[in-house]
Amino acid sequence: MNMIVRFPKFDYSDFKFYWSHNMAFSQERNATAIIPSPVEPWLIRLLQEAAPELPEDHAWLKEDTQKFIAQESQHFRQHRIFNKLIAESGFPRLVEMEAELAADLERFSRTKSLKWRLAYADGFETLGAVSGSLWFEKSDEMIGGLDNAAIRLWKWHMAEEFEHREVCFQYFRAIYCRGFVNRIVNGYFYRLYGLAFAIWHLRGFSARAVKYMRALEVERMSAAERRQLAADIKAFNKFQRRTFLKPLLANFLPWYDPGKKPIPKGLFEYLRKFEKDGEWSAGQKLTA
Repeated sequence: MNMIVRFPKFDYSDFKFYWSHNMAFSQERNATAIIPSPVEPWLIRLLQEAAPELPEDHAWLKEDTQKFIAQESQHFRQHRIFNKLIAESGFPRLVEMEAELAADLERFSRTKSLKWRLAYADGFETLGAVSGSLWFEKSDEMIGGLDNAAIRLWKWHMAEEFEHREVCFQYFRAIYCRGFVNRIVNGYFYRLYGLAFAIWHLRGFSARAVKYMRALEVERMSAAERRQLAADIKAFNKFQRRTFLKPLLANFLPWYDPGKKPIPKGLFEYLRKFEKDGEWSAGQKLTA
């Protein structure tokens, strides 16, 4: 998959809770940030467990796994810094919600089969691939013309999610979808079950976080700010339906293959800024 491991640097010295044109968009992304911090270390352990189960003809996937792990390691480390800033800006209960998600994932590791967990992992990664297109081709009305550390964090993260969009899908297919029957039963129906459960489970946490933050924010806002927030929520909901929900439906098709998704415009050009000698690189060795 020709992935590159990048070590970004972000300057949060001018951090603001609202970092986009639309307050609801910032709130939703800030809430969603509680997800990668516990999920991505869990994904790393999952693939380390699953790698010995890969067929012999998938040595290439084991090599890609190391780059996947290195990318995900950077993701959750960077999001922990960002999440700390969000919590310290007046939302301490976000730390508890993040811990609750981590506890759920640990329970899955104890009680769910490898097949179940890989289907869940593929569902999570599917959402990231859709978001990659959103950030690079459809987000102008939310962030157009803006550039700050929060935007750079999310665009870098979602670009790399798109870059390694195939890894969990290929794991599930290689181990559980061999043969005509398994390609249908597991490769389609069970995969959809994993996707649907991941959406339901993770959306539950982000929705709770948004509700919590909005309740606190409304108490702090003036009447004019509350009216603006209401208008922003309405505009964001329309944006979300148009740019995320509709593209997500394509992932429910029987012939879905993340490797065939068209590359969002400007994605790799943006990522090069985080590579060796790039203006947003921490300057470490960048190849896996």
